[in-house]
Amino acid sequence: MQRSGHFTDNAPKQAGEFMARILLAEDEEALRRFVSRALKLDGHDVVEACDGAQGLDCLRNGTGYDLILSDIRMPVLDGIALAHAAAEEFPATRILLMTGFAEQRERAESLSRIVYDIVPKPFSLPDIRGAVAQALNA
Repeated sequence: MQRSGHFTDNAPKQAGEFMARILLAEDEEALRRFVSRALKLDGHDVVEACDGAQGLDCLRNGTGYDLILSDIRMPVLDGIALAHAAAEEFPATRILLMTGFAEQRERAESLSRIVYDIVPKPFSLPDIRGAVAQALNA
């Protein structure tokens, strides 16, 4: 796994080694656990945050992340504010946003230079797993 440049999953994995370290910021607990479980089954190390403020704390106090997967509409600090802060402080970390609201998706369109993609909700497990894989391998 590389912290800068392109993510590669070609390197052999040893016991306890993860494919990617992912920060998942989502205020809906059931959805957060569902997505987290799926990404862990794919071999990723997933850290969960219940809102953007907790996500930003995780970024600042963590050991580095390959990807931020964040809902846009959250209390305290939304995903767009989290994306701006992350892009400024951690420019090598890829960002993938999720939303179920058309107006939030339109609001995030201006972030195209810092956000890899915006995944519409609802999504299926194959949809979100595929989006994560594409973002990591971009």
